[in-house]
Amino acid sequence: MRVKRGVSARKRHKKILKLTKGYSKIRRSSYRKANEAVIKALSYQYRDRRNIKRDLRGLWITRISAAAKENGTNYSTLTSGLKKTNIELNRKILAELAVSQPKTFSEIVKITK
Repeated sequence: MRVKRGVSARKRHKKILKLTKGYSKIRRSSYRKANEAVIKALSYQYRDRRNIKRDLRGLWITRISAAAKENGTNYSTLTSGLKKTNIELNRKILAELAVSQPKTFSEIVKITK
């Protein structure tokens, strides 16, 4: 018996075309171009879930470094001082303190000197 694929192919195409919401022109309407666009977009999405962690770490280090320079020290001296005094604050928390509570951050810098 011959297998007709109309229903399953339609279902597969609709699934891909549903993912192209927000795309324009041929990338939205043509299955072939839409599939290419979706594959590319999903690969970018997978890659950038990892890259955002890298970017945020760089941002935190920049903020900590700027706040440390305002308090008369630099980033590397501050981090080594934190290790020596057994203050276990991660970069995210230090950056948040540097931005939102500069007085607390300056007290931490004094302790590490």
